[in-house]
Amino acid sequence: MKRWLQIWLAASMVLFVTVVVAQPSSLLDYSFDSTAQQQQFQQLTEQLRCLVCQNESLWDSSAPLAKDLRTEIYSKVKSGQSDEQIKQYLVARYGEFILFKPALQAATYALWVMPFLLLLLAFFVVSFIVWRSGLQKKG
Repeated sequence: MKRWLQIWLAASMVLFVTVVVAQPSSLLDYSFDSTAQQQQFQQLTEQLRCLVCQNESLWDSSAPLAKDLRTEIYSKVKSGQSDEQIKQYLVARYGEFILFKPALQAATYALWVMPFLLLLLAFFVVSFIVWRSGLQKKG
């Protein structure tokens, strides 16, 4: 039993070290004039998608392009630009794909509505199947 505990402890330590090492560059890499700028930078990099990793935020990604985009965002935050100005610049340059939550407009309407329609369709299909099986048991 003691041996299993040692193995579990060693595996946990390796996992912990791996998670700590895999973390993206922290705020320590950047110097800000205020905590508001620091929060703005962190929020923006968490709301924007890494174009290489696609399902990771810029904050979480360790890809070289993500680092470049973080540096770009850092310079814009330092110059006093608003979140909207920075997002507009990045959308104009990289497209709506960079946003984790694209704006509701004609081009992205399907992205917002389709999950609800599919859920509704699944509900009706399951209801129909249950209804049909009930009729077959009676008949």
